[in-house]
Amino acid sequence: MKVVEPIRNPKKLAQIKSMLKGEENPRNYLLFSLGINFALRVQDLLGLRVRDVLRDDKTIKDFLFVRERKRGRQRRIKINARAREALEYYFSKVQAKPDDYLFPSPRDRNRPLSRVQAYRLINQWVDAVGLTEGRYGTHTLRKTWGYQARKHHGVPIELIMEKLGHESPAVTKRYIGITDDEIEDVEDEVVL
Repeated sequence: MKVVEPIRNPKKLAQIKSMLKGEENPRNYLLFSLGINFALRVQDLLGLRVRDVLRDDKTIKDFLFVRERKRGRQRRIKINARAREALEYYFSKVQAKPDDYLFPSPRDRNRPLSRVQAYRLINQWVDAVGLTEGRYGTHTLRKTWGYQARKHHGVPIELIMEKLGHESPAVTKRYIGITDDEIEDVEDEVVL
């Protein structure tokens, strides 16, 4: 598997969200918004169903409960304000039944969007906002949460490690590319 990059620039994140919200298909806006807010692996994200986020009375739940496919671990994820806004927007545009996938395949609504199609979409989005340097893919959304949490929100690496389900801070640092960025920043600052 090739290593992919997080989206580092908060302005590029905002551009992608704005672009996707303007599209006819609200699924793409929801996919991007939940991807960068939930930090799930793509297989877990694509497997979400309407019942996972919506109560019987059609209100959005406070928490999402997911059993990770990779590790089999049960996770509880808070549906934060941005994720809630994206879900409200989506459900204002789409009529969905509890068993429907949140991200249905365009060919077969009884199947989720494929990893390959999600990969293509993400690459279209980053290209559209001028992110042509580096590699991007399905893991980009998950890595973006970790990178933004550490770099722009000051979240300690140990909390990011827990959120991402990593076994050590070193794995998390390498995973989100923080170490390289911080070393490059120091190299620019320390000029003798």
